[in-house]
Amino acid sequence: MKHLGTKEIRTERLILRRFTLEDAEPMYHNWASDGEVTKYLTWAAHSDIETTRKVLKLWLAGYEKPAFYQWAIVPKNFGEPIGTISAVDVNDKKQSVEIGYCIGRQWWHQGIVSEALAAVLDYFLNQVGANRVAARHDTANPHSGMVMQKCGMQYEGTLRQADWNNQGICDCAYYSVLAAD
Repeated sequence: MKHLGTKEIRTERLILRRFTLEDAEPMYHNWASDGEVTKYLTWAAHSDIETTRKVLKLWLAGYEKPAFYQWAIVPKNFGEPIGTISAVDVNDKKQSVEIGYCIGRQWWHQGIVSEALAAVLDYFLNQVGANRVAARHDTANPHSGMVMQKCGMQYEGTLRQADWNNQGICDCAYYSVLAAD
């Protein structure tokens, strides 16, 4: 793979861009402090804005590495981040990337994550040169799987009691798309 880092990506409705420290307040208020948003994630809702600032500082440092991919999801008509989409695992040996995402509740069921995921899939497959891009979700959160299906990812199977999130140990459904697809 040819790692290019977190480059800005524009879609019809969205700008996917690097985070800045100025994004702390919208990140905290729009999704990071909401326990419903983090319900099926591996990190807890932020209890204060200082936690959000610490996370952002880690991400800002990560941008120095070409294999670090962390985008703010910014609707063009809103102008501030409403969520994030990122590579949660990059494996050069297998030429694979695993993607994770979340957005604020106010923007659920509007096709925003599907639009962001489609753009990021294209970026990894056609610019970075990944052979496989995967994602997974807790089976108790079927809407996440619907996003994957909508973007052309193929269901590969469910591993029983194979993952953990804020709900505890859970069954995990896997999806992927290959460069050959």
